[in-house]
Amino acid sequence: MLFLSRGRANTVAGQIAVWSGYTWLGVMFLLFTAVVAFDVVQLLVGIARRISANGVVDAERRTFIARIAATAIAAVVTGATAIAVRSARRPAEVRRVRVRLARLPSAQNGLTIVQITDLHVGPTIGRAVVEDVVARTNALTPDIVAITGDLVDGSVSALRDAVAPLANLRARHGVYFVTGNHEYFSGADAWLQELPRLGIRVLGNERVSIGDSDSSFDLAGIDDRSAHRYGGLAPEAALARALEGRDSRRELVLLAHQPRSLLDAVPFGIGLQISGHTHGGQIWPFGLLVRLQQRFFPGLHRYGDAQIYVSRGTGYWGPPMRLAEPSEITHLTLESTETA
Repeated sequence: MLFLSRGRANTVAGQIAVWSGYTWLGVMFLLFTAVVAFDVVQLLVGIARRISANGVVDAERRTFIARIAATAIAAVVTGATAIAVRSARRPAEVRRVRVRLARLPSAQNGLTIVQITDLHVGPTIGRAVVEDVVARTNALTPDIVAITGDLVDGSVSALRDAVAPLANLRARHGVYFVTGNHEYFSGADAWLQELPRLGIRVLGNERVSIGDSDSSFDLAGIDDRSAHRYGGLAPEAALARALEGRDSRRELVLLAHQPRSLLDAVPFGIGLQISGHTHGGQIWPFGLLVRLQQRFFPGLHRYGDAQIYVSRGTGYWGPPMRLAEPSEITHLTLESTETA
């Protein structure tokens, strides 16, 4: 199974193996979840029977119940797999979100940011998907395009053709990128050289000014929290470098792959953080565990004086499956409280 993580297979047999292997992983997760759920229900029923003094179920009846349960589990997992695969392969939906920011200049009211995140171009996501995402993004006529990490799962040499359509992204104030953890699995240095060739500005622990000098705000980007394991800066140091010398009276939008980066960023006066990483769990109910690890779940949330938007992701990772957590291209509209 190791080769499944190394770019796209170029042969029909390789593609069949990749799709079968990843789908099987998803099916195993669904099967495990269904069996655990049945066992919990069975335990609760057993406890209830003992409390009510209804006695022990005889062996013949237990066998009958087990067979019915096995049939039901097989049917549920088969149906859930079909729904999940169909959902993952469906074009990402456009999710529109409005965010009110206290320090946003009135001249920037209505500015739009389209977020692409966690596309995971690689084993089962190729050029056709990238072309569709680019076309759908451009149709939204964004002021800014923000790619918040985990763009690829593979090397530049393996995926150069697949990501080439990203060069067609168009935004009035530019296309920006920050690394996710998967970039460091895929040769981050090479990708950080390749993306500028496609017209994408990498924000590597730095910030830029968006708008005219009298009516602008700061857009900052930091490397993924895992970057220090590969020779990069620790999370706190990355933020300090990106925001060094910043005027605290200016609005600040931060691009950071992992939602929990907000916990470190709040003291720096963040107005809005835009993140991905979680996929919403991708396959229900895995998201319940993701929430424990990342704290912030998909959607718009407030934390102290800051806000954070967490996307479910534009693609998927591993199993080509999404259950109750559809993919999205996020259309964020920034609103100034000065116009209220």
